Amino acid sequence: MPALLPDSPPQRVLAASNFVYTLGSGLYLTAGVLYFTQAVHLPAARVGLGLGAAGIVALAVGIAVGHLADRRGARGIYATTLAVQALATAGFLWADSFWLFVLAVGVAGGGKAAGSASRSPLIRHYGGARPQAFRAYLRAVTNVGISLGALAAGWVVQVGTVPAYRLLVVGNAVAFAASAVLLVRLPSVKPLAATAGPRWGALRDGPYLALTALDGVMTVQFRVLTVALPLWLVSATSAPHPLISVVVLLNTVTIVLFQVRAGRNVASPAAGGIAYRRAGVAFLVSCSLISLSAGTPAWAAVTLLVVAMVIHTIGELWHAAAGFEVSYALAPQHATGQYLGVFGLGAGLAEAVGPALLISLCITWGRPGWYVVGAMFALTGLAAPSAVRWAQRKGARPAGASPENEVAAAPVPSTVAG
Repeated sequence: MPALLPDSPPQRVLAASNFVYTLGSGLYLTAGVLYFTQAVHLPAARVGLGLGAAGIVALAVGIAVGHLADRRGARGIYATTLAVQALATAGFLWADSFWLFVLAVGVAGGGKAAGSASRSPLIRHYGGARPQAFRAYLRAVTNVGISLGALAAGWVVQVGTVPAYRLLVVGNAVAFAASAVLLVRLPSVKPLAATAGPRWGALRDGPYLALTALDGVMTVQFRVLTVALPLWLVSATSAPHPLISVVVLLNTVTIVLFQVRAGRNVASPAAGGIAYRRAGVAFLVSCSLISLSAGTPAWAAVTLLVVAMVIHTIGELWHAAAGFEVSYALAPQHATGQYLGVFGLGAGLAEAVGPALLISLCITWGRPGWYVVGAMFALTGLAAPSAVRWAQRKGARPAGASPENEVAAAPVPSTVAG
């Protein structure tokens, strides 16, 4: 089990800020769509359209703001993105028409993508010898925060009144603002000087873009738990509906307990490629078991689905550890924000197309679709080691170099309290 608190004061500040932020995220992820459909009374189809538009905005913003964080200083840029998200979320209270809704969620979505990219240089600078391990710790913290936020959102959904939903929005905005305030205690980091080469090097780095695409395909697996499995369980199996909550809890607890440990075993880009391959196989097995749960007695369906989710969660641990490793280790330190912003494109595209893809294959088509999705994950995992080797040969860093060496060789940035 990971330590409750990191050793370094800057790491503790980042972890605390992340925890408060994810409390707000848990509120919104659980009941945000219901706020717009039940309290604002926007049609569900229009809400989906607006969220899709926000996803497109996020794809464009992440790279640009990540580059800005590299050049201007990550702490201030990251705090600004949190403040923007707080204001945009508060704006949900006045988003009583479709276009105001699109504006609010577009700004909030752009702020989220920008925050993820601009936080990356801070994680790399303060993450110690292996920032990937600290990133894994933050993922465990994220799951704790989202779970607690989801519990609070459950009360809102149970009450179901407009004032309760509006209170949810206020809580979300306050959490984002508090997350920004906590960063005041984080020492600022002087940006590293850019090296010779194209300004937008990440967009010209073919191997890194290939890994971004592969990770994007693999990232569709996150929607299996939140989109495909609930619909499948209700429509195609005899398993009791509360099992959905059980498997979500099982997934969350496992990630909290074991993500850091999984990351320790993925300590090089080559190990990351192997972890991708293992994750793909795990997802193939889990998708196959989910498919087999249709048409079986309730006890058999429950057994198959629980075993499938255990295997899926193991694959998720490997996938996350692989993504943390290759995204940081193969990005030059002076352009961490820009590169991690590019790497986020894969996850953004998965978020945009993943739900529709899974519904079309796994729910509309049915059992064969699960095998197709599993095979997609497995083939993606098989391709990852070759893409990693290509990146090591032709990327910004020679094969065999490590982020630890790069950090050690880099000049120590000056820090200013506050």
